[in-house]
Amino acid sequence: MLRSLYIQNYALIEKLDISFSSGFSVITGETGAGKSIILGAIGLLLGQRADVKAIRVGASKCIIEARFDISAYSMQLFFEENELEYEEECILRREVSASGKSRAFINDTPASLAQMKELGELLIDVHSQHQNLLLNKEGFQLNVLDILSHNEEALSAYQNIFGEWKEAQQDLEALVARANQDKSDEDYIRFQLEQLEEAHLSVGEQEELEQEADTLSHAEEIKAGLYRVGQTLYSDEGGLLSGLKECLNTMLGLQRVYPVAGELAERMESTYIELKDISQEVSGKEDEIEFNPERLEEVNERLNLIYTLQQKHRVATVGELLTLTDEYTAKLSAITSSDERIEELKARCDALYNKVKKQAVVLTKARIAAACEVEKQMAARLIPLGMPNVRFQVEIGVRKEPGIHGADTVNFLFSANKNGALQSISSVASGGEIARVMLSIKAMIAGAVKLPTIVFDEIDTGVSGEIADRMADIMQEMGEQDRQVISITHLPQIAARGRAHYKVYKQDNETETNSHIRRLTDDERVEEIAHMLSGAKLTEAALNNARALMEVANSK
Repeated sequence: MLRSLYIQNYALIEKLDISFSSGFSVITGETGAGKSIILGAIGLLLGQRADVKAIRVGASKCIIEARFDISAYSMQLFFEENELEYEEECILRREVSASGKSRAFINDTPASLAQMKELGELLIDVHSQHQNLLLNKEGFQLNVLDILSHNEEALSAYQNIFGEWKEAQQDLEALVARANQDKSDEDYIRFQLEQLEEAHLSVGEQEELEQEADTLSHAEEIKAGLYRVGQTLYSDEGGLLSGLKECLNTMLGLQRVYPVAGELAERMESTYIELKDISQEVSGKEDEIEFNPERLEEVNERLNLIYTLQQKHRVATVGELLTLTDEYTAKLSAITSSDERIEELKARCDALYNKVKKQAVVLTKARIAAACEVEKQMAARLIPLGMPNVRFQVEIGVRKEPGIHGADTVNFLFSANKNGALQSISSVASGGEIARVMLSIKAMIAGAVKLPTIVFDEIDTGVSGEIADRMADIMQEMGEQDRQVISITHLPQIAARGRAHYKVYKQDNETETNSHIRRLTDDERVEEIAHMLSGAKLTEAALNNARALMEVANSK
């Protein structure tokens, strides 16, 4: 539960540091004193969007920090899942700079706003007046049933299956669209594939053909060059081989009297053998080379086909053409088998849809049971709140198609009059009636969810007298169930019931206005409640009345 709140440089607050009590507490103050500022600061700790305009004029940043005692609420799992250090005193801090930069911290560790929001929703529930509009929202009404029916596991299981079903539907839609597009392109793809397959391309073919074309185009030049080399090597008159042979014989003759000549002879012999082998190979190559115009024409035609295909398909190699051939083959195969795959995916969608409907039935049964309990509890809570003829009914319908929260529609029907027709609560309830309905719903939810702190912002709007006293009973009762309840109120009947009473007020000086909050003493409480009864002028009758309200509150 909320132990303390620190605010610095936020709106009209220069610095505020206030501790809060457990149980039921009240906050009072004149309109415009700064109660909404405090709620805005708490909202920042709940992950709401920061507005740099809220930073106090002249300040570089604002700081909001709250300390919560979470020792009794088993929240260790959240900290483990988010890799945060768990402490029984949890500290949330938000800093917003004038440049617009925002930072969040949980137990002095940097955290994301999403983490802060998730943790904040486990720690504190702020009910402001605009939340009464939630009664118009089907999602809120459905959530009430799920909370009271403890549907968490069933709803989670449903949403997992629902997600699979939706994903399968998207896959099916994409496959059908792709198949339709492919079928419209089938003739084009088949023509391109046939053209590529008829070419009978092979890896490395282009390079070999280009080399062959070069050779055929220069056959006479090559043959003449080889002939000249051959003549130089093995001509009988002045050829390299005959000259080297003569040198070799000379060296062999000298080795008898000059041993070094033997070594040189060995090297000459090796060179002679290599040159002789080269000359024979040159002679063979010369015989192979011939001018063949027919073959050159064949090679050029083949190369022209390859070049044409490359230009057409905007690629540079035969390898890329072969890859394109495989792609066209795969596309045709996919087109051929798409109908079969579509049928398989349809069957999967149908199977998942049946699972969705089956799990939706589990939710519906739990919600129907919860609806009966809601109707009983709401009647029991609203009758003492000045609605003796109230009728409250939960209408559960069926959606045209299952949604993320199930197959049910929920509508809260209401009538405060004995013979009045049941209608949607938002269309028939007055402001005061809606406030009482919301308080009753919050009291029910509080009984089902172990929420440490609940803040009511003027939930008593539109009520007075005995009804206000009954609403105070409910809030006081909620505050006694190991829970902290803080009510921002303008009603003296409710203000008198708080275990602790805090007052928000403004102070002006020559240069600025500051909002403050402090806890009142018993005597100060009497005066504050008396002012709430009589207005600015404090009368003895109002003081006596305030004391009487306090005595009644203390007796309960």
